[in-house]
Amino acid sequence: MATLAQVLRPILQTFDSARFPDLLVGLEGPDDAAVYRLTDDLAIIQTVDFFPPVVDDPYQFGAIAAANAMSDVYAMGGEVLMALNIAGFPEDLDPEILARIFLGGAEKVAEAGGVIAGGHTIYDAEPKYGLAVTGIINPRDVLTKGGAQAGDALVLTKPLGTGIVLTAARAGRDEAGYAAAAVESMLALNRHASHLARAAHAHAMTDVTGFGLLGHAREMADAAGLRFVIEASRVPALPGALAYALEGNIPGGAVRNREGLAGHVEIAPGVAEASEHLLFDPQTSGGLLIALPPSDADALVASLHADRLPGAVIGRVERGAGVLAVAKMSTRPL
Repeated sequence: MATLAQVLRPILQTFDSARFPDLLVGLEGPDDAAVYRLTDDLAIIQTVDFFPPVVDDPYQFGAIAAANAMSDVYAMGGEVLMALNIAGFPEDLDPEILARIFLGGAEKVAEAGGVIAGGHTIYDAEPKYGLAVTGIINPRDVLTKGGAQAGDALVLTKPLGTGIVLTAARAGRDEAGYAAAAVESMLALNRHASHLARAAHAHAMTDVTGFGLLGHAREMADAAGLRFVIEASRVPALPGALAYALEGNIPGGAVRNREGLAGHVEIAPGVAEASEHLLFDPQTSGGLLIALPPSDADALVASLHADRLPGAVIGRVERGAGVLAVAKMSTRPL
């Protein structure tokens, strides 16, 4: 996170927001996507994401990468309109593998109600795939990371642990087959969860990906000028994630997240070691972290469960700064 801020600083120093009044969300804050107003009732959302394979199956990899990229649009409260493929692959890679990756991505975009409209591919030493996604939204409905309010509840819509579980699987330690549940979670779109969050009067939202739950919570807390309190015992975990964490299956991204968040995140005494690892775990195609009125939080979780989607109230927003992870939340603000 600090490196990204450093390399963007020269651009930000020369950017004059007054010249682009219709750029509602851009580089000035660490949000999930850019938003540009076209009319009083229509804005476009743009985002891009790509990465190397996280699973062996080419079709699943394409679908997961597409779900991950489109999630930024859902985090802003929008709908996917179209997407462009972005791919790099070795010259000696079987073209059928690339075709399966593209098919997985295209069918996942179609599931979202969008369409693949083109793309760009280069030769690269390691396969990579993702999407540049265009979405649409009413400018008045945009949800950013900075809209949380003191007293809000925090809801998470997918269990954590994809990084830990996939690390165990790559090490040949997935005898119980827990990777299948991680893949199923990564393949799930955040579209309907976003619909339900908007209906529940969400104040702010982001998707939980590479910076882990604590990293993305920190971004939201900083943007709102408030403190996020996470109750570790209420954070849902993917099957096997906690056990694998205790066995030492910790991805390098989790170590970097922990180092990068030093001084910004506090882990209170009593948080279990496995839960602590889970909070730093980098996610691929993770769920939505939603700040909303506490009176609506339980109803949102009930709606998610009624539609066979995961979801849990995992914390609250308070006056203060940073992120605090506790074993169990007190009934009164800490």
